[in-house]
Amino acid sequence: MRNIDEHTITPAILAQLQRCDNPRLQVLLSALVQHLHDFMREVKLTEDELMEGIRFLTATGHKCDDRRQEFILLSDVLGLSMLAVAQNQKKAPGATESTVFGPFHVADAPRFNNGDDMAAGAPGEPLYVNCTVTGLDGEPVADAKVDVWQADDEGQYDVQYADLPHPRARGVFRTDAQGRFWFRSILPAAYPIPTDGPVGRLLVATGRHPWRPAHVHFMVEAPGYEPLITHVFRDCDPYLDSDVVFGVRSSLMAPFARHEPGPTPDGGRSDQPFHTLNFDFRLQPRAS
Repeated sequence: MRNIDEHTITPAILAQLQRCDNPRLQVLLSALVQHLHDFMREVKLTEDELMEGIRFLTATGHKCDDRRQEFILLSDVLGLSMLAVAQNQKKAPGATESTVFGPFHVADAPRFNNGDDMAAGAPGEPLYVNCTVTGLDGEPVADAKVDVWQADDEGQYDVQYADLPHPRARGVFRTDAQGRFWFRSILPAAYPIPTDGPVGRLLVATGRHPWRPAHVHFMVEAPGYEPLITHVFRDCDPYLDSDVVFGVRSSLMAPFARHEPGPTPDGGRSDQPFHTLNFDFRLQPRAS
């Protein structure tokens, strides 16, 4: 351990990690140390640059609270989140693909009955959503829990507002005996991820835009099936090919059809233009 230099420090640390009695932790930390040290030697990282990196990570942590997770944003914009999904959420042919979770889900969202309006006052043109949940063979999945959340037409999630009296544009539904669920909401808009923190400064420094294409989040859970975390994207959005978090998959794009004022799918009438979305989710059976 004496007289360590830039070439001997890495094997010295790896030798210390051999004492770890958690095999997986040993593998993870050993690989992390090896890659970090190789990176530092490759780019000839200066001490000032190292300290700047530490300050950046510190600021990222300071930006996190119970309503905002800046480290998830950092993982998203570096492609780590989507890489984890692609590596760990491989699907059988025909199964609905997964994509990134995002930082704006909240536990214990309001529970709604099918047909309810989950917008709860969020601004935007009306959207009527009609979906089914099936297995790979087309069998309906009854009583599946479907967690839904989205941004409003100002590109904001409810948790980004400081003074809302209640959640809006999010809710939990249950499928019926035919695997169907349906609800009313508002048309989602493209939006920039929050840029008032370290991740936003990183995007500016690297010449990247902060925009995500318009989408609605869905998380579907049912006994006997793998959980599904995914989005449904508006198929006409200009940011589909440059999503800042790399989350778009062609199979998750769908038309949000526009309709003139008149009869609505729930048997009512709308005095303003409205939109409809129909989408089928196919779940992969849980591995034995």
